[in-house]
Amino acid sequence: MKTLLPDITDEREAQIQRMIASDPDNPEATDEELASMRPFKEVFPDLYASMQREFIVEEMSPMREVSIELEETVIEKYKATGVDWQMLVNDVLKRAKI
Repeated sequence: MKTLLPDITDEREAQIQRMIASDPDNPEATDEELASMRPFKEVFPDLYASMQREFIVEEMSPMREVSIELEETVIEKYKATGVDWQMLVNDVLKRAKI
């Protein structure tokens, strides 16, 4: 199987190792740390789902900017979710039985 990356020379590998060693705030991960890692989707399922929803919505339907008036408490509650609150309002309106 052909690799997409060029072979690393011994000199380049030594340079990389020196850079890793020079940064005490970002040490190289140990084998144990690598073995204990879990996929982002598994660790943060809600965030992963919201990210997927945002990408799907952007790809599937064009958006149009409009101006509406909402109560301040409504805006605050949506903003407090920590995600794109306008997208959440859009999702709620799409699901509403009008």
